[in-house]
Amino acid sequence: MHGLEILEEAGELTRRGQAFALATVVWRQGPSSGQRGSRAIITADGDLHGWIGGACAEPVVIREAREVIAEGVPRLLLLGAPEQFGARDVPDGMTLVPISCQSEGALEVYIEPVLPAPHLVIVGRSPMVGTLADLAKALGWRTAVRDGAEFSAADADEASMVVVATQGHGDEEAVEQAVAARPAYLGLVGSAKRGAAVLGYLADRGVPQDQLDRVHVPAGLDLGPTAHREIAVSILAELVKLRAAGEVAPLAAPTTPAVQDAVDPVCGMTVTPGPAAPRVEHEGVAYYFCCTGCRQSFEADPSAYLSTKTETRC
Repeated sequence: MHGLEILEEAGELTRRGQAFALATVVWRQGPSSGQRGSRAIITADGDLHGWIGGACAEPVVIREAREVIAEGVPRLLLLGAPEQFGARDVPDGMTLVPISCQSEGALEVYIEPVLPAPHLVIVGRSPMVGTLADLAKALGWRTAVRDGAEFSAADADEASMVVVATQGHGDEEAVEQAVAARPAYLGLVGSAKRGAAVLGYLADRGVPQDQLDRVHVPAGLDLGPTAHREIAVSILAELVKLRAAGEVAPLAAPTTPAVQDAVDPVCGMTVTPGPAAPRVEHEGVAYYFCCTGCRQSFEADPSAYLSTKTETRC
């Protein structure tokens, strides 16, 4: 995957609301398999699509990219042996990651996070719904409008924000479906009296009280007497306020456990354990290597490299 394919994949991940990082080689010192302009996508699970460099650079870039996704802050990496760069040559703000690649090449890689846009689901049909949808789309949010009868828990997830604006047309059913999705935010458009009746009905149906307590009713900030469409402004204002306070945020955690990195005992390079990584078992301990050359050096004289105690137990 390269060139336009990378951009198409990035677009597809964005449409699916999946967090990822885009890594780009901005400088190289040969010999290096990575070229200026080489790009790769790294997902939160650590999957890499594209090409950023060989066995020396790839595990380091994957590790750093996952941290970039978690932190939401871009990072500029300089990959190479420390002796290749004097301390004065490394600019402020750049992260130097020592790698001992046999090719003696070096790379500068820019990694930027691409986090999913907020996902808003609005249930109902009214002028207020249309206004709220237009305002959310103007902010770049992924916005979907569903009729009450069509809406189900499958339309939202734990990172979604759901606003139920059925306004008396199946409020109970819509809120029950929304509660089942456990969204980051759930608001019901209606008076406090109407909201109490809906939540009381659902409590009698056995919906857990801790889930009902998370329903915002009336939805939106209290702006006093407002016109029908102005309610949309109050709801959007509440959502923006909650997001700014960190109370409503997309979930960007990896969906699979992170693999613990190992360190090549010969060259000191970070290696991701796995079927593709050269490996040697010595006295009940598994050692991983960046390349076959390091593995052969270790096999020839393990005691010469064991002082570092870099190991992964079998």
